[in-house]
Amino acid sequence: MIDGRLLDALNRQVNWELYSSYFYLSMSGYFESTGLKGFASWMRAQAQEELFHAMKFYDYIISRGGRVKLMRIEEPPGEWESPLNVFEDVHVHEQKVTGLIHALLDLAIEVKDYPTQSMLQWFVNEQVEEEANAEEIVQKLRLIQGERGVGLLYMLDKELGQRVFTPPAEKE
Repeated sequence: MIDGRLLDALNRQVNWELYSSYFYLSMSGYFESTGLKGFASWMRAQAQEELFHAMKFYDYIISRGGRVKLMRIEEPPGEWESPLNVFEDVHVHEQKVTGLIHALLDLAIEVKDYPTQSMLQWFVNEQVEEEANAEEIVQKLRLIQGERGVGLLYMLDKELGQRVFTPPAEKE
């Protein structure tokens, strides 16, 4: 059986991952409304990925004999000033998620829950990728600001539109 404090923290993480999915879906809607369909598609794929993460925690809790407790999901923001502001929010959000994952790992270490430590390592590695992806897009958006930015924004929109969510293969 899983430690009560750890179970509560894992349930909060399910909520956070579900919020993350809402957050990215809201961004997708924002980009749809501005005509940036590629950006919208990228965010929609990100929303699917976050839902996958939520379900990974959900299934893990159940596999350990714990009870999943779903909580209210906070309403995400829906308006931004620019694509750059959106991706700056993405980067800050992913840094927060990284902190939450690290806090979960710290708690799993404290209570000597080795299976949870092992499971969380996947998320530690995932967050390195998430932060790097957000930072890369922020840097690209900063580069294309200015006079010639419209054409480059169009090209980046096309590039981001190519992203699709593919769930990772489960490793046994």
